[in-house]
Amino acid sequence: MIHKYELNGIKIVIDVNSGSVHAVDEVMWDILDLYKNNSFAEIKKNLGEKYIQQDMDDAYEEIRKLEKSNLLFTPDIYEEKVLNEKREYHTKALCLNIAHDCNIRCGYCFASTGNYHGGRKLMPLEIAKKSIDFLLETSGNRKNLELDFFGGEPLLNFDVIKKTVEYGRDREKEFNKKIGFTMTTNATLLNDEMEDFINENMNNVVLSIDGRKDINDSMRRNVDGTGTFDQIINNIDRFVKKREGKSYYVRGTFTSKNLDFSNDVLFLADKGFKEVSIEPVVTESNKPYALREDHLPKIYEEYEKLANKIIEYRNEGKGFNFYHYMIDLDGGPCVYKRVTACGSGIEYYAITPEGNIYPCHQFVGNDRFLLGNLDSGIVNKGIQEDFSKNTVYHKQKCKDCWAKFYCSGGCRANAAAFNGDLSIPYDMECNLQKKRVECAIMIKVHEAIKVSSSK
Repeated sequence: MIHKYELNGIKIVIDVNSGSVHAVDEVMWDILDLYKNNSFAEIKKNLGEKYIQQDMDDAYEEIRKLEKSNLLFTPDIYEEKVLNEKREYHTKALCLNIAHDCNIRCGYCFASTGNYHGGRKLMPLEIAKKSIDFLLETSGNRKNLELDFFGGEPLLNFDVIKKTVEYGRDREKEFNKKIGFTMTTNATLLNDEMEDFINENMNNVVLSIDGRKDINDSMRRNVDGTGTFDQIINNIDRFVKKREGKSYYVRGTFTSKNLDFSNDVLFLADKGFKEVSIEPVVTESNKPYALREDHLPKIYEEYEKLANKIIEYRNEGKGFNFYHYMIDLDGGPCVYKRVTACGSGIEYYAITPEGNIYPCHQFVGNDRFLLGNLDSGIVNKGIQEDFSKNTVYHKQKCKDCWAKFYCSGGCRANAAAFNGDLSIPYDMECNLQKKRVECAIMIKVHEAIKVSSSK
């Protein structure tokens, strides 16, 4: 299977199963459409009035060489293995919902202003310690583990965070493992003590802001209704400077209110933030800020504009990374990562303040997906089995999709929320992901062409 597209004046061909990417000329571009179902004589007859004989000969021979080298029209060697192999799944990461409460009120919050449709509460230290024990004890032979402090707003429970990290550092030594701690925060509560602790102990930090002041303040408000931009931007700016090169992301959400979201990405980049992510809102279509199918042309246009701007910024020596355009064409994730995505429900779980276990933070509060609790362990094996049999090869919609190894079948929570079925991906997510992959690959190809032409 191959996928052809043209972007920024570059004709690009992706060989789906090998992951090879080719920038091709017009002759090869046209021959590829006919190659698999026609003889070379038929191809020459079909294209003879458009191209000279020698150019067609050269292009056809190049395609044959690439096919023979398993760089074009490569067969899928993974499907049978993935569908038939029995694997033991060991925990690799936890999302610790350290606070089911939040000090701000975001209009699009999936967690119902931070309380996950339940009472507002903070995780006790006892539950946090049990979570560390669960992570270490169910991780099998894995050496490197992850734990993300999440909310609501996790900094509302800062004292427990500090003691949890201390406990984790002590216990990981007993197991000869290493826990990488991360945090997602709205940044409003940051102070010197918190910043110093986070920079010393967190491998990665996600800081939330939606971009321009009017855009941010239309959705991200304090409890009293005032905007949060001024306090957030100053706190993030100070924090990132202290971070001194350690990993972080400034992350926002775009809605129908800012379909020109590339300007929010560029606003953050111009503020000096080198790691930026602006994500599409995921919500019911009847919400006034929801993204709809008729918005897609404008969203595609914005992603293409952003890709070209990234190239422009890098040429000017002020480059930055956009999360969705970070793609590895040389190696990338292993096959199981490419077909199962985040591993939710089988290797990755969310823990609530009460110690309940869910497949991920987006399932929290949905009893249909309650796996168990820290005292009993995972008892609902049927749900876990459903998640384990949820690769791109188990999904009819994914099997023939060129982007399946880049999106890994999409978000399971979105599939469940919009289609009531883990195996049916959310259409809007699919559409946006494919466009982002095309843009990300175009940037890589452009850079490769630039390097090649400079030699």
